[in-house]
Amino acid sequence: MEVRIYYEDTDAGGVVYHSNYISYMERARTEFLRGHGLSVREMHDMGIIFPVVAIEANFRAPARLDDLLVVRTQIATLKNSSFTVAQQVVRKEDDKLLVEAKVTLACVSPEMKARRLPNEIRELFTRLLEENPQEG
Repeated sequence: MEVRIYYEDTDAGGVVYHSNYISYMERARTEFLRGHGLSVREMHDMGIIFPVVAIEANFRAPARLDDLLVVRTQIATLKNSSFTVAQQVVRKEDDKLLVEAKVTLACVSPEMKARRLPNEIRELFTRLLEENPQEG
């Protein structure tokens, strides 16, 4: 997913404020799911909710005003009721790695009780893991 950097994204130092990367990655995860035929809204309406339960992020280099960024997303690990995605934010112009993160999401009911990942989602994520295995 591509993201253009605007004034509103930057801090007093003229670089992207760190918490904005979390928002970019959230949007990219939604688009990643949509691109694989899963609607976050439809899943929510069926009582399948994916809250973030952990984020590990490394900020490597700053993005600045008017940069065009690309957020890459892939499945990293899969468990019974959670999964982790590996995400990278790179500057499109030079493919410079700016941020890399591992984001863990739980599968919960509307009552916020853990539930197993539905079979359709588990099968999709298993296939994606097999196509793009994570290193280390």
